[in-house]
Amino acid sequence: MNQLLFYLVILLTNIIQGITGFAGTILAMPVSIDLVGYNTAQPILNFLGLLAGVYVAIGHRKSICFREVGKIILFMAAGIFAGFGLKHLVVGHEKILYVAFGCFILFIAVKGLVKTAGVKILEKKQLPSWESDAVLAGAGVIHGIFVSGGPLVVSYLSGRVLDKEAFRSTISTVWIVLNGIILASDIAAGLYTAPVVREQLISIPFLLGGMVIGGALFRRMQQRTFMLLTYVLLIASGILMLFK
Repeated sequence: MNQLLFYLVILLTNIIQGITGFAGTILAMPVSIDLVGYNTAQPILNFLGLLAGVYVAIGHRKSICFREVGKIILFMAAGIFAGFGLKHLVVGHEKILYVAFGCFILFIAVKGLVKTAGVKILEKKQLPSWESDAVLAGAGVIHGIFVSGGPLVVSYLSGRVLDKEAFRSTISTVWIVLNGIILASDIAAGLYTAPVVREQLISIPFLLGGMVIGGALFRRMQQRTFMLLTYVLLIASGILMLFK
């Protein structure tokens, strides 16, 4: 039953991923940890995030802002390796990570919800250079631990990529590279056991189903409406993490 619920979570959260280009993993991670455990959820969701990035980037490659992709990858890659180290330091004290992650989600979600409710989601308001660099490094740390650095990347990109198709394809391209780094780390750490690989293969059709549905909704409906929904779901996920 837990496995079936896990696949349903993958389907539903990747509908959101298909619409926005992010949030699929961050929405799926809290519930998935409960259903199948961190050591199963993390590698599977990371790999699916990579495939989702490929799915969007190939279909919309002409809209990708490669200059922004390069900068994001540079700073987030450094943060990812810092996140790897932090994850090993708190082995046996994972509750600390869950609470910290829950607070992080709630902060980003409430801020995003207020902003989205009042103004256009892709408002042209760039952060100072040093602050944007720190945001990207912090996104890398979160991504290295939970494969969920999307909200911080969104806060960076929202002032730089104003077209929603370019926004979606650019952030999806970032996940291809960064999730690839985490994939290599997971393989080296021995997380790819036979049961994990089996569940990963079974989950791919659910990912594709969610991406197809999300892509159709992306083309037909306003992004702002779905961003509001995404931030509401992020708040729910953050609360779940606080009580783990």
